[in-house]
Amino acid sequence: MESSSVVHDMMPLVEPAKKVYVLDTNVLLHDPTAVTAFNEHHVVIPMTVLEELDHIKDRRDKTVSREARIAIQMIDKIVDGAMPQEIQEGVAIPGAEARAGTLAIYPDQLIGDDSEIPYLDGTPDQANDNRIINVALKLQAENEASFVCLVTKDINMRIKAKGSGLLHVEDYRRDRVLDDIDLLSKGYEHIEGDFWAGVEEVDTVREDNFTLHRIPRKALPGAYPKMFLYDDNDFMAFVVRLDEEYAYLRCDSRDSLMNRRFWGLSPRNLEQAMAMSLIANEDVDMTVMTGPAGSGKTLIALAYGLHAILEEGRYSKLIVARSTPPIAEDIGFLPGTEEEKMAPWLAAFDDNLEILHGTDESCTGSIDYVKERANIQFKSLNFMRGRSFNNAYIIIDEAQGLTQFQLKSVISRVGEDSKIVVLGNLAQIDNKYISPLTSGLTYLVERSKNYDHAGVMHVNGIVRSRLAAFAEENL
Repeated sequence: MESSSVVHDMMPLVEPAKKVYVLDTNVLLHDPTAVTAFNEHHVVIPMTVLEELDHIKDRRDKTVSREARIAIQMIDKIVDGAMPQEIQEGVAIPGAEARAGTLAIYPDQLIGDDSEIPYLDGTPDQANDNRIINVALKLQAENEASFVCLVTKDINMRIKAKGSGLLHVEDYRRDRVLDDIDLLSKGYEHIEGDFWAGVEEVDTVREDNFTLHRIPRKALPGAYPKMFLYDDNDFMAFVVRLDEEYAYLRCDSRDSLMNRRFWGLSPRNLEQAMAMSLIANEDVDMTVMTGPAGSGKTLIALAYGLHAILEEGRYSKLIVARSTPPIAEDIGFLPGTEEEKMAPWLAAFDDNLEILHGTDESCTGSIDYVKERANIQFKSLNFMRGRSFNNAYIIIDEAQGLTQFQLKSVISRVGEDSKIVVLGNLAQIDNKYISPLTSGLTYLVERSKNYDHAGVMHVNGIVRSRLAAFAEENL
């Protein structure tokens, strides 16, 4: 029998069409490296965005001015050496991908009213936003077969762009690590029923004077280091570490957790008890605590700091820092030292010191004495960059309004023999460009939970008063 050959028609490989992304200024302020986040696609920066960055980089506001300068330097690094025509058409963005994306500067000052293209006028209050939207509209009209998208963190600008006829408008999503904030890691897991009923294999190992239970990781698919586990019975355990095959658990007692004390403070619920155990763990260099107002986050962080410095001699100073509100980013207009200038925004720590020393014969005298003995220093995050903090216990408060870039720049300042505690309530974000899903606090929780020397804990349950609990849940 003769052999026959079958000829198969081969479909030619067609390179996918590049998408066009027009970036708003707030995207580059939120993430100065955003131009590298769009893979092989074409990124367009309107001239208006460069003008806004140029204006912002000279502001006395050290938070956003720094981001503006970094964004400008990133753009300059890409287009440096290119001819003007190449810059307008697109310059390759350096990257590891086989198909590098391109970056172009669009001279939007040349766009004029065109009856064939929807056009937003130069209303003084909205001139810059309108000019940026006009670039996207122009590109969409000139490239009907292409995907042209405006990327902005300004909700109203997204509505205006859609209302003007722009088909594709998006928020900046590179910083999203979750699709639903309800999926945010809490630092503990409640197992219904009996935990051991779902474990088929277990053995014990001895490490550092502790007996650890070693169980297959498949029994705990969502486990990560330094998290707690408890069931409906008396089981309570702490995930000491993980390897490729096993999870190593240290059994704890709920009674021992609830009996822990820091500077006279005792836990009022299990979540506070777990947070106190985590923050005191010598193997944990960073603790991230989330939770509603009044759940005791700040009080726990402060009480342990005083305990670690004054009773254990573990650190030489306690640094309390937070970002000042946008209306007062530049604290220089207030008189006095940096600590005195920060006092209006750090009054919560004085309130917590009063709670810890409220029963003292002279509450004010005790607080002043503790501040001096513990070497408590109040800082603005705007002035922490560029410094290193060694042998310090650092509390970052109100972190929910910070971007991942801002948090990274602060945490990277932590030096040797230091511990940092990051606090925040994702329900109280006052930054118009940040949501719970894009907050740097959310990013930090999800990215650090698998790090062996970091721990996360969601502290729930309002402990201020029954009225505070009612307001948090119903108002």
